[in-house]
Amino acid sequence: MSQARNHGVDHRPEKPFRNRVAVAGAAARSRAVAQLAVGAPVLPVLVVALVVSADLAGGAGMIWLPLLVAGPALAATTNGPRGVLCVGFLAAALGVTLGIRDGVPGRELTAVLSALAAVTLASGLASALRGRRERVLAAVRSVAETAQHALLRPVPSTVGPFQVAVRYSAAAAEARIGGDLYALIPTPHGVRLIVGDVRGKGLPAVGTAALVLGVFREAAHDEADLLAVVDRIERSLARNLGRDDFVTAVVAGYPRAGHLEVVNCGHNPPLLVSDSGSISTVEPTHPAPPLGLRALTGHTPALQVLPFADGDQLLLYTDGVTEARDGGRAFYPLAEGLERHVSHEPSHTLDALHDELLAHVGGRLHDDAALLLIRKPIARLTGAEADAAAPETSVLAPVSEAKCSP
Repeated sequence: MSQARNHGVDHRPEKPFRNRVAVAGAAARSRAVAQLAVGAPVLPVLVVALVVSADLAGGAGMIWLPLLVAGPALAATTNGPRGVLCVGFLAAALGVTLGIRDGVPGRELTAVLSALAAVTLASGLASALRGRRERVLAAVRSVAETAQHALLRPVPSTVGPFQVAVRYSAAAAEARIGGDLYALIPTPHGVRLIVGDVRGKGLPAVGTAALVLGVFREAAHDEADLLAVVDRIERSLARNLGRDDFVTAVVAGYPRAGHLEVVNCGHNPPLLVSDSGSISTVEPTHPAPPLGLRALTGHTPALQVLPFADGDQLLLYTDGVTEARDGGRAFYPLAEGLERHVSHEPSHTLDALHDELLAHVGGRLHDDAALLLIRKPIARLTGAEADAAAPETSVLAPVSEAKCSP
């Protein structure tokens, strides 16, 4: 007997179980109360209460009773049809009570209640239509967000030897997708990336961006030469775009350690940040037309090779960043902003730049904007390796000056 009591098989687990049930029940009640509070027509009821208080204080009867219709009308903007009907019923009940108290003639009270019923029914219908539109908009946003993730795939924080960060803002905030494009992928020929801007906006621009990214992802794996990747994109656009359509883009690759290849096709020049913090603009040595316009100009892009050592960073962006204007119509100074916020963490740098950009324009961009920053981390050396590399480090210190040259 005592042994059975000591094991306590039938009793000891019961308290924890009951506690879990009690906690679960309390959590369920809390969720129910929270949902009720969120859906409750608090403001419309408050309006009705104010009308009732005014009538009780003044006793003017018909002067205040017609204002009861403000309750269900306001509920249509904040609540569903059930909330509207509840507020309308409450207003009608209080209206009858106040009408009898104030001695309002039956004909006039009937007119007030009829108007209240009509407004309540109309408000309930408007609330139902608003809810339907909100559900449709939520579905459209979900589809747009899925399309954006398929088009502009999330970039991990590390790709190959690089630390990476991306920030993208579509001008059409409701759609969450636009005509700017970016991609960064590891390939057998090294890490390759593209940042571009499609002429125009809306669905045609999105379709063109999808075309460019699809060709780039295939060609980046297949072609050993970066210029061949650009040629593949050019041929595809020449077949599928109209005469006035084009895409500006910078295509870059990192085929071997210390060397960065860049092809600029009519795009904004990237910004190169050395390990020492100096910033230089990577102007193209042989300017080339945007993708899709080569047949009209006859100019072909050229490959530009830059030294890219440990600690260096490269910022690629679209004109939605540099052409963003403040209230005084001044452009956003990207190079100065980068100099202020550059750090060893690309994500921190772009967070600060993006916040400053939004503050510059007053919170809302009027064009799509994309920022992509890569950084080559500094390799950690052992003590012996650090001693051996010390003389070389002193020789290679002024690396930023070397990068400014083509």
